[in-house]
Amino acid sequence: MTELVLGLSAYYHDSAAALVADGVPVAAAQEERFSRRRHDPSFPRQAVEYCLNEGGIALGDLSAVAYYEDPALKFRRVMATFAGAAPHALPAFQDSFPGWLRWKRRAADAVRDELARGGRAVPPVVALRHHESHAASAFHPSPFPAAAVLCIDGVGEWATTTLWHGRDTELRQLAELRFPHSLGLLYSAFTYFCGFKVDSGEYKLMGLAPYGTPRFAPLIRERLIDIKPDGTFRLDVRHFEYLRGRVMTGRAFEELFGGPRRQPEGPLTEREFDLAASVQQVTEDVVVRLARTARELTGESRLCMAGGVALNCVANGKVVEQAGIDELWVQPAAGDAGGALGAALAVAHGRGAPRSHLTDSHDADGAALPRPRPKSHRDATSGADGAALPRPRPKSARDAMSGALLGPEYSDDRIATCLDRLGAPYTRLEPDTLAREVAAALADGKIVGWFQGRMEFGPRALGSRSILADPRDPGMQSALNLRTKFRESFRPFAPAVLAEDAKDYFDLRQDSPYMLLVSRVSAAQRLDHEVPAGTSGLDLLRVARSTVPAVTHIDGTARVQTVGPAHPHLRRLLLAFKERTNCPVLINTSFNVRGEPIVNTPDDAYTCFMRTNIDALAIGGFLLLKEAQPVWEEKGDWRARIPVD
Repeated sequence: MTELVLGLSAYYHDSAAALVADGVPVAAAQEERFSRRRHDPSFPRQAVEYCLNEGGIALGDLSAVAYYEDPALKFRRVMATFAGAAPHALPAFQDSFPGWLRWKRRAADAVRDELARGGRAVPPVVALRHHESHAASAFHPSPFPAAAVLCIDGVGEWATTTLWHGRDTELRQLAELRFPHSLGLLYSAFTYFCGFKVDSGEYKLMGLAPYGTPRFAPLIRERLIDIKPDGTFRLDVRHFEYLRGRVMTGRAFEELFGGPRRQPEGPLTEREFDLAASVQQVTEDVVVRLARTARELTGESRLCMAGGVALNCVANGKVVEQAGIDELWVQPAAGDAGGALGAALAVAHGRGAPRSHLTDSHDADGAALPRPRPKSHRDATSGADGAALPRPRPKSARDAMSGALLGPEYSDDRIATCLDRLGAPYTRLEPDTLAREVAAALADGKIVGWFQGRMEFGPRALGSRSILADPRDPGMQSALNLRTKFRESFRPFAPAVLAEDAKDYFDLRQDSPYMLLVSRVSAAQRLDHEVPAGTSGLDLLRVARSTVPAVTHIDGTARVQTVGPAHPHLRRLLLAFKERTNCPVLINTSFNVRGEPIVNTPDDAYTCFMRTNIDALAIGGFLLLKEAQPVWEEKGDWRARIPVD
């Protein structure tokens, strides 16, 4: 009999649902893709219905529902934080305490109540710990039978960094760092101070870093973070405001870094470039040291990662280069949305790490990584309540994420119905013909919306809901940012490259199917170039550094996606583009505009196509050209209705 578990993340950031059958992911999606509200934190009702429909099941067919964190434990941490920061935290306490008192500390009960609407019977609801969910999402779908597992984020209940050992279907926690000492919150503090939005602007800070020099890094190490050789660290919390609840930084940061924080949408200055470069360098140092420690404590040469900091693909690239591991696998939905999948996987595999294995030898403030107790892995064969775990299921040599293609798919018949309703002229083509036509358009400098197959789970578009363009065009980076995505001009774009050709273009030591590794562009593709005297900041964008300048960042690196059989639609197109141009690389960016979630439905795709300067839309088996479409009319300014991210 198939064991079915539904995992949920909800109420705080990026709600999601995921369905697991016999320990294998079947469906997963973020609520934002359905509600069209960026990082939607509400109960993921539409994502739940999608997962049940995709599995062809009813709620009553589930063995369990798994919630991605322990709300009671989180409530205790929030209350302890407010108490420790009194009286300064009183305004924030008054804002948030009523919600915690009414329902947040019983979020798992709220999940049960939501699912029971309409009189439905609800299976048992199990609350996991936040980092347990992250660890399970990292290890269980990975292709490794055994690995070290490192989870780094802002904060869950108390944990901010955890280290685990995974073997077969077992996960055992070895060590933990606790709030308020958090690498994720350190990075978010600089995100906020540089004028970007916390929990969404961290990508921007990472992209900004190569424009600056890390001149503040010594000051950060001296005044903000004490880093030990094993990667453990302590923050000087006197310089941060997040303990008081409303903002990340205040006067102490301003005095340390020469003035007030940059206002959102204000001009970027050399200070912001250098702050980004500095905190990025410090972050890379900590992550690499922690990865080395993970290898030493587990004896494993393979590493899995999850948590929001695992989306820092530049740091991931440094781990591959410097941490002494043989192979890295990062959960493509490494943030809180991926916690839904991890919670389901943890329950399917016997809850992951039994609570009896958790070390409790923390310093008073939880800042030190404890020495692991000598425990046999065989100790982990029973759950927290003593129940036997499921028999180990064989692990495949391939990861179980199906290329992260776990979201909805729309048939050509359904797409045609949508296009006909919209009065949109189109041409229906066979797959190979469609690929050749789109490749020709791309080679002619056209920008193409690409809507094919199942939607991706996680923050990256991997070739199902993508905007594609020719990376050889030196003007394409600015054109896409300013006239298509309507976002900051400095944001870099990622290359999608045929896996077998990747090493001809990039200095990769391993495949990067989820666009989560940064590497240097290979020497064979680099161009001799001279930066004019006095050129700095965003002016550096105008200097072509390689044969694929639109995906080469100003430091000569790229965030690479290697495309193999898991992404057949994009692979077919890359082969056609290579045949036409002798270049196996395309720009691949998410099919959305700034402040909007990635498109989900055919209606979403057509709307984004018509609102922007995308020249053509390849949606299912149909090709639409912009010049053939009827005039697009909307009431009011649609961009004013989308919140700035």
